[in-house]
Amino acid sequence: MCIGLPGRILDTGDGDFHLGRVIFGDVEKAVSLALVPDAQVGDYVLVNMGTAVHTMTEAEALEVMELLEDFAASQEERPGRSVGLAGLAPDRPHHELP
Repeated sequence: MCIGLPGRILDTGDGDFHLGRVIFGDVEKAVSLALVPDAQVGDYVLVNMGTAVHTMTEAEALEVMELLEDFAASQEERPGRSVGLAGLAPDRPHHELP
């Protein structure tokens, strides 16, 4: 399963590679903005595998973050299962997730 995480653009970067800086909670990551060329600093984007694939409103981003936190909490309550949002880093391969 692939999962996209919402983040806020801090910097759109320069150059041909369209790499920008996106913040996810308190973690900043370099993210390709090539698929969202009209995105601006302060916009929220959905990031999958290190690439922003969709722009979204702040309300949509907060809703997705809340749903992910609820999911992680529900998984921690199940015996033998442990999923935390820290394990859902956008640059971490899916096979390394708990």
